[in-house]
Formats: sequence, C-alpha cells, structure tokens
Amino acid sequence: MVSNQIHLSHLRRALKLASTNARSGAGGPFGAVIATGVEIISEGTNRVTAEMDPTAHAEVCAIREACRRLSRFSLQGCTIYSSCEPCPMCLSAIYWARLDALYFAGSREDAAGAGFDDSLLYEQIPLAVGERKLPTVRLLQDEGKQAFQAWLKQPDRIPY
Repeated sequence: MVSNQIHLSHLRRALKLASTNARSGAGGPFGAVIATGVEIISEGTNRVTAEMDPTAHAEVCAIREACRRLSRFSLQGCTIYSSCEPCPMCLSAIYWARLDALYFAGSREDAAGAGFDDSLLYEQIPLAVGERKLPTVRLLQDEGKQAFQAWLKQPDRIPY
C-alpha cells in the first residue's frame, strides 16, 4: 500500500512541473506524473503550443510516455498525479489507459480562472449529438459497420 506521503510527493512533483512549464513558456501551467508506488514511470507537461498539438496536455503526454516505457497500452497498476483536475479529454484518456487512481490539486474552476475554461465541454458532452454546438452529421451508417465486422472476424485481435 502506498503511503499518503508518497502520494503527496508525487503530486508536488506534478505541481513543480506545472510551475516550471508555466515559467518556461513551453506550454500551459499543467504537469502530470505517473507512478507505481515510489517509482515514477513518466512525467508530462502541457506541450500544446510547443508542439502545435491541441491534444498534448500534461496527462496525455505522461500517458504516452508511460506506455512507451512499459511497452503496453494498459497502465493498470499505475497511478496518475495531476497538477489540476483533468479536462474531459484527459479524464477520458485516464480511463482508457486503465490507471488505478487519480490524484489532483487544482480544480477546473481554478483552471478557468487562469483562462483554461472547459465548461463548454462539460456542457456539450452529455447532449444528444443533434443538440451540440458543433454541427455533427452521421453518414454512411452501413459502411461504417464494415471495419467493426472485420475486427470481429480477426481471430488474433487484441482486445482493449
């Protein structure tokens, strides 16, 4: 069992990464650490502007690096520490990566106060597709099933 002191230490590391990143101008004020117990597997900072990649949030960068280092797409057995409550994209990535737990410091309200307001995403996600602000049109429904049918026929597919 991981002690509270270790959780605090990893979270403070994520906060330090966030502050350092904010001062460097390499991206937004966000940092993340992925660890198994005492051992840090990966670290990430917000790299959106540095990499011109809107998905390069600290948590996603840390997940990508941890998966590379561990040579697996599942991060079961690992915990993520984030300087701030993850946005909906990052929270989804955390679930997809199957991390065991999430610890964070700042809230989404804190982020919004600094100009990182995700409230539109939280409002839009639960809406029906036709009610969302982003015009969304479904076409080629039958053809869209073909890739799934091919997947199901693969005897050596790796479920995830």
